[in-house]
Amino acid sequence: MTTLEYIQQLSQDKLLYFALPIFIFAIIVEYQIAKEHYLKKDTYVSLTMMVFSAIVEFVPKVIAFIAFVYLYQLSPLKDIVQRQWWAWVILFFADDFSYYWFHRLNHELRIFWAGHVTHHSSEYMNFGTALRQGVGERVHKFFFWVWIPLLGFDPLMIFTMMGISLIYQFWVHTEMVDKLPQWFEFLFNTPSHHRVHHASNIRYLDCNHAGILIIWDRLFGTFAEEQKEVEKPVYGLTVNIETYQPLEVATHEYAAIWKDIQRADKWSDKLKYLFKSPGWSHDGEDKRAKTLRKQQEKKTEILSN
Repeated sequence: MTTLEYIQQLSQDKLLYFALPIFIFAIIVEYQIAKEHYLKKDTYVSLTMMVFSAIVEFVPKVIAFIAFVYLYQLSPLKDIVQRQWWAWVILFFADDFSYYWFHRLNHELRIFWAGHVTHHSSEYMNFGTALRQGVGERVHKFFFWVWIPLLGFDPLMIFTMMGISLIYQFWVHTEMVDKLPQWFEFLFNTPSHHRVHHASNIRYLDCNHAGILIIWDRLFGTFAEEQKEVEKPVYGLTVNIETYQPLEVATHEYAAIWKDIQRADKWSDKLKYLFKSPGWSHDGEDKRAKTLRKQQEKKTEILSN
């Protein structure tokens, strides 16, 4: 197939286009019910980031789709899998597993965090924030799904499941829904779990990376329960950027990384600013999430004794 034919096939992936009017309607309704959870200029930035991310994603998405086609054609399982009902069930878990690791590493590698931090830069938790997608992460995102076409799942099927996951994740960005039944909270990502994920409190940092299923966080040790009665989630970054300029919101962490690289003398330290977790410093206090949490736990233990 030619590149144009690949793009035409990819154009069949229209799920998010159908969902977008529903998203906008939900934002309007939520705003009318809970205006205190919104700031107009903040929501403007969120909608702008949605547009930015769509523009940045176009070329990587086309390249990924073409790569997925070639990998799918290499798979000895493609004639077995096809689009049978059980294949969709397996794909659901494979996609959600990929999303978990993509999302988790976006928090644990600073170069990836620079592309994801946009999504966390709002100090509000609402449906508008759901559309404040990470811009730079669009470049590396599809690498985490590259193994799935080798299992015999066709590219359009994979992209459809990725769209379903994103649509699900929209509704968890709200303060309007409290905790749901215990069985649902145990299995699925919920507004309660995702409020933890967006919180800048030390006890909540870098937890609950789930897409649809929260089970991955429970299995891999990144789960934290929302405990509003103990400590209410505070949204935003540990150090907020205090700007509503869209380009600065989208690129500020890349600029911060570049400044840190210039400060470091050793090449090993320069590389660590790219691949260690956010908060690492070669000449200052270690403010990585795990370090801060251990320090907090020690303080709590000392106070309790």
